[in-house]
Amino acid sequence: MPSEQQLSDVLSEFARTLVTDFPIQAILDHLVKRIVDVMPISGAGVTLISPGTDPRYVAASNDAALHFEQLQSELGEGPCLQAYSTGEAVAIADLSTDPRFPTFSRRAAADGLAAAFTFPLRDGSQRLGALDLYRDTPGPLDARAMAAAQTLADVAAAYLQNAQARTDLQNASARSLQTSLHDGLTGLANRELLLERLEHAVIRSHRSGRMVAVLFADLDRFKLVNDLHGHTVGDELLVAISRRLTTILREEDTLARMSGDEFVILCEELESRTPVEAIAARVAKAFERPFQLSRCEVTIRASIGVAYSSGDDRGPEALLQDADAAMYQVKRQGGGKHGVLDLREQTIAINRGHLERDARGAAARGELHAEYQPIVDLHDGRVIGMEALLRWDHPTRGLVLPSTAIPLAERSDAIGEIGQWMIERGCIDLQHWHDDLNPLMMTVNVSAHELMSLEYPGLVAGLLAATHTDPRLLTLEMTETAFVQDSERAAVVLNELKEIGVGLALDDFGTGYSSLTYLKRYPIDMVKIDREFVIDMEHDPVSLAIVAALIDLAHALSMTVVAEGVETPAQRDHLAALGCDHCQGYYFARPMTVDDIDLVMGPDPAQTRLPALHGFRSPR
Repeated sequence: MPSEQQLSDVLSEFARTLVTDFPIQAILDHLVKRIVDVMPISGAGVTLISPGTDPRYVAASNDAALHFEQLQSELGEGPCLQAYSTGEAVAIADLSTDPRFPTFSRRAAADGLAAAFTFPLRDGSQRLGALDLYRDTPGPLDARAMAAAQTLADVAAAYLQNAQARTDLQNASARSLQTSLHDGLTGLANRELLLERLEHAVIRSHRSGRMVAVLFADLDRFKLVNDLHGHTVGDELLVAISRRLTTILREEDTLARMSGDEFVILCEELESRTPVEAIAARVAKAFERPFQLSRCEVTIRASIGVAYSSGDDRGPEALLQDADAAMYQVKRQGGGKHGVLDLREQTIAINRGHLERDARGAAARGELHAEYQPIVDLHDGRVIGMEALLRWDHPTRGLVLPSTAIPLAERSDAIGEIGQWMIERGCIDLQHWHDDLNPLMMTVNVSAHELMSLEYPGLVAGLLAATHTDPRLLTLEMTETAFVQDSERAAVVLNELKEIGVGLALDDFGTGYSSLTYLKRYPIDMVKIDREFVIDMEHDPVSLAIVAALIDLAHALSMTVVAEGVETPAQRDHLAALGCDHCQGYYFARPMTVDDIDLVMGPDPAQTRLPALHGFRSPR
């Protein structure tokens, strides 16, 4: 029987484990050894049990005790299992006379066990397993010894629960860290982990003078895969791409999925650009083979931008932006290749903050002007309208393309003043060409930032009144981004604009995920088919079928259809045969200033037939 001091010492030792990071197995091993020191027994063992599973942890003071623990698990019989299942202590003073566990008692007695006393490990109503005390001579434990043993079991159970909670928390933390730093779909590094590694790589580059390279790959026309086959196939394709790219990289390279269909490769400690050129070529070649998926075969290309850092002071975000800009250069050149950032666009990337600042007040300083691209009736080639296009002539940086200017204006909150200037300028120039018998339509692009303002309809009404413009001659173009941000507010603003009398057009129709929903819900008058579909109509039956379906759908909803990006007579003829209403594109005319339009078409563009240089014969 342990003395009060001995029992207190053991309990104190367990209390100290409560504030340590001792693992569960270490706690169990310590428990059984200390119990043998203070109790009148020859061995002790512990088994932790979870319902429906094999014992998770087993500890024993010696080989004999370990054998008896394992024997009970093997037989599925014994005092340990009964104490666990009932929550009550089990005492066997003499195995040779106790009838409760015949198989276990016979086998254990043959191996030298004479008596066993088992105490459930319990924490409130929850049971964790059992503590077994073994003796090689028969005889009972007195009441004080039984009570002391149960106290030790109860205290050990509480500490084990604490250790288990600590282990679970560590595991959860590790899983959380893994999840936070890796892409959930592909398992690749995500943006956060990539930036962390890129930052370390740049720091090492500063010390060593070696180069760091970033390859930014964006899939060409990935949206079309989702539209044709569904997002499940799209996800499967992304996984297949990540696996294929992994096999062609060096062991020291990092492959990350940034978001959507964007992949980034980090190469560091480079002596020259040669290895990166080889990697970029392998990546481009990897997309030449089709991807065999579970339901279909998909062929897709990627545009790859490359940027280098060689010990300069530029940070990881800037390097990543350079690679992104280089990738967009490749896309503008047709995609499916790789390229290094052009120095002119690199200057824009470095000075993006200055451009954001300069966007504010650009209209007041007279830096903005508009160009117009004619919209042509497919039936007779008559010009029925103009799309107003923003041009920003920066005093020191020259022409800033709309693809750069509009996002800059949105980030700097200058989009409101620029958008108002565009409508006012378009309406003023429309008056220059006005003909009561053949009035032209003016279309102006509206950003989601503008449309989300509840004051926007009032601003439009004021501009129409100030320029004496018939609201029916103004059409505002928007993409579905405006609807995604706040569909309820968009509905309110669009309905108020319709009450004013302006037309509403959905731009880039067919490229988004929810365009059909928008057509049904919002008061759209016109849809503009994205040039991606028009370009491939001649050679791609799928694109041709999509365009036909979009035209039929829009007409069924009493909407006008305009096809963008028409560049060849064959494209025009296909669209006319499909019943498209209007077109615009380089085949008819490039964007022009007001003076150029007057020179080419005369003061009344509505009387002009395009394309003027080719003559026009109705394909119908």
